[in-house]
Amino acid sequence: MRLFVALDLPEDVKDQLSGLAGGLPGMKWVPRANYHLTLRFIGETPPFRAEEVDEALSAIRAKPFELRLLAPGIFEKNGQVQSLHVTAERTPGLAHLQNKIETALQRAGFPPEKRRFAPHVTLGRAAAVPVPKLVAFLQAHSLFRCPPVTVEHFTLFSSVLGKEASHYTPEVDYPLAA
Repeated sequence: MRLFVALDLPEDVKDQLSGLAGGLPGMKWVPRANYHLTLRFIGETPPFRAEEVDEALSAIRAKPFELRLLAPGIFEKNGQVQSLHVTAERTPGLAHLQNKIETALQRAGFPPEKRRFAPHVTLGRAAAVPVPKLVAFLQAHSLFRCPPVTVEHFTLFSSVLGKEASHYTPEVDYPLAA
């Protein structure tokens, strides 16, 4: 199983995000159903290790918190735009939950995440987006904000890579409690 831990987003937030998708030639837009905020990518995991992941995540205790999604941004690699995303404000509640998940998975024997946590929701993957169009898009949507949403659980997802898009399945929800 290919696993990751994420925040699933409410339908109204997905509606708002899908309103941003379009108008950029060369952008491969993420399907609305796949919008999520990854807290920790785990990767290919044999079934017995998936049970260990579930046990580790089940033991996490954290309080609900507000999630705020802000203006679009990009990730680049070697000067090439890789993806377009909406940034999530790095609140203490979000940082605390992500840290708890990372610690729990390391204690369960998983290697540490190599990349620094950059909370975001991917909107699209760039193939050959003309830079002037991308700059215009970012400027046009620079004031985008979603109303804050209360996060009351996090989810373990499995994913199957597809030709057009990956298919994500929520496997287990873990509640947050005050």
